[in-house]
Amino acid sequence: MKLTFLGAADTVTGSRHLLTLGEQRLLLDAGLFQGYKTLRERNWAALGAPATQLDAVLLSHAHLDHCGYLPALRRQGFKGPIYATSATRDLCDVLLRDSAHLQEEDARRANKEGSSRHDKALPLYSVREAEATIKQFAALPRDGKLRLGATDVRFTPAGHLLGASSIHVSHGGRSLLFSGDVGRVGDLLMPVPQVPAAADVVLIESTYGNRLHPAQDAQAHLGQILRNTFKRGGSVLLPSFAVGRAQALLLLLQRLRNAGELPLDVPIWLDSPMAELATELTVKHARLLRISTSEARSLTDRVHYVTKQAQSLKLAASLAQPRSKPSIIISASGMATGGRVLNYIETMAPQARHHIAFPGFQAGGTRGARMVGGEREVKVRGRWVPVNAEISQLEGLSGHADADGLLQWLRALPRPPEQVYVVHGEPAAADALRGRIQDELGWSVRVPQHGETVDW
Repeated sequence: MKLTFLGAADTVTGSRHLLTLGEQRLLLDAGLFQGYKTLRERNWAALGAPATQLDAVLLSHAHLDHCGYLPALRRQGFKGPIYATSATRDLCDVLLRDSAHLQEEDARRANKEGSSRHDKALPLYSVREAEATIKQFAALPRDGKLRLGATDVRFTPAGHLLGASSIHVSHGGRSLLFSGDVGRVGDLLMPVPQVPAAADVVLIESTYGNRLHPAQDAQAHLGQILRNTFKRGGSVLLPSFAVGRAQALLLLLQRLRNAGELPLDVPIWLDSPMAELATELTVKHARLLRISTSEARSLTDRVHYVTKQAQSLKLAASLAQPRSKPSIIISASGMATGGRVLNYIETMAPQARHHIAFPGFQAGGTRGARMVGGEREVKVRGRWVPVNAEISQLEGLSGHADADGLLQWLRALPRPPEQVYVVHGEPAAADALRGRIQDELGWSVRVPQHGETVDW
């Protein structure tokens, strides 16, 4: 077996790991790089291995930093199957179309405004290419087990997100376990990750490798934010990942309403067509959740959908008015890197009465990370916008296991692996988890470098 780290080896995004098994080549995830410009530029480079020689992609889950590179991979000549759970496939159908649409819109805007440093701005891939990529998804047996030639593959539920899985690959008496993104114990929506089979080599994510989730009641914290903001006549913007996080926020808001802590006359606006579709899929796959089907169906009770960009711009403009009615807006993207959430940041950030609460991890270099970090001015669509609104980070909603949770997941494996590689984390987080694995478990562990190849 040979493993090449083509992404998520020095950053928390761009999950791509090439597994070579004799003549067989399998790619674990095909994610987008996000955050710093130097990382985003990697999306425009070739994979780092001939895409035409890949036999299949094994996809852990549907977040863009794990699946968003798939249409670009297809453009490079990949024609093989993409294996994922049915829920992951359904979510990718939504996410990849939306990703392509946003890229096309950004390219059109850049060309219209002349803000691109290229003669003509182009999207990384088109909606048509995203739609063609979805057709390459192959059905996964209900038990999550595959036989690909002489290789056995097993998908094990990992919590974190609908359909998310850890992936176990065995070939010629040797085995590898890829954690994917490990869910947290006590997640609002997802059950506890299942324990996968033992393996000789383990790839473990480290998003929260140097942090512990605070002992904070997310519902109580959100309720306090809402009360304080409404008291001063402001509105609350919740920049959210459309898949997973938006549904968790809707669940909290419905519970606050049912408890009488959120007035019925305060409107909840969901301004993300992708989040709307993802919520429908959450209900469709309710059997995968830890909440009841009836509670899943109630997620959008009395929620107003913003379907058109013109509606979004109108609503955002109304919030700039001094006497606008308090509202709650959930909009994507979760790190404020693009999408309709920028409409609201432009109009709400300059006003001190409003509150922008980021309910999720903010990767270094993103607009969200800069705002949470205290920057008083951010660049939005080519112009600088002052940040006078209250900014906070809503803890307790992450879908990732924290450092203790990752150690707990590793300890539950049936036997220690020969080698652990720590991936998918910022350098400090990855190294912190490496140190804990080494000191507390006594296992052989290290953080690989981008582009590195290892044999075992």
